[in-house]
Amino acid sequence: MKKLLITLAAVLVSASTFAQGTIKFNNRLTGQVDAPVSLPGGTVGAGSLAGATAQLYLIPAGGGAPVALTPATTFRTTSAAAMFYVNEPLTGVVVPGVPAGSTANIQLRAWSGGTSYETAVIRGESNIIPVSLGGTPAQGAPIPDAVLSGLQGFALVPEPSTIALGVLGAAALLYRRRK
Repeated sequence: MKKLLITLAAVLVSASTFAQGTIKFNNRLTGQVDAPVSLPGGTVGAGSLAGATAQLYLIPAGGGAPVALTPATTFRTTSAAAMFYVNEPLTGVVVPGVPAGSTANIQLRAWSGGTSYETAVIRGESNIIPVSLGGTPAQGAPIPDAVLSGLQGFALVPEPSTIALGVLGAAALLYRRRK
């Protein structure tokens, strides 16, 4: 009896790991999403910045650190209009711990000048959007991937410390020039 209960518990835990919703990671989907990522001033997209990177994050419901859902990707660089959008839109991005049919809070973060969002010199993040997740429930027909509708465009901005260093450098040049 004890072995049966342990086996049943293991099966239920294993099954719950498969009950995960999926989304489409794309910040431009005709008629559904148009959320460009621009540089300060908004006239040029992040794709014109060497090393600009974007990544999709899950914002935990109870707080805590955001969880990366996708590998970091670059921006399109083929034309001026395309520089605002991620290079490789993904479908079927799994959202761990959030079952299909549930809602998850998602955020797009972009950066340049660092190995991660936290260490970047220039960075920005989208609004947090609640997404009703698609996926394949245990019974019934498959539900299509949820789309990031509600995602708004945003601009990358320099970190305050970068701006402060720039101001200090300019002040030092002016001071040196006066002597």
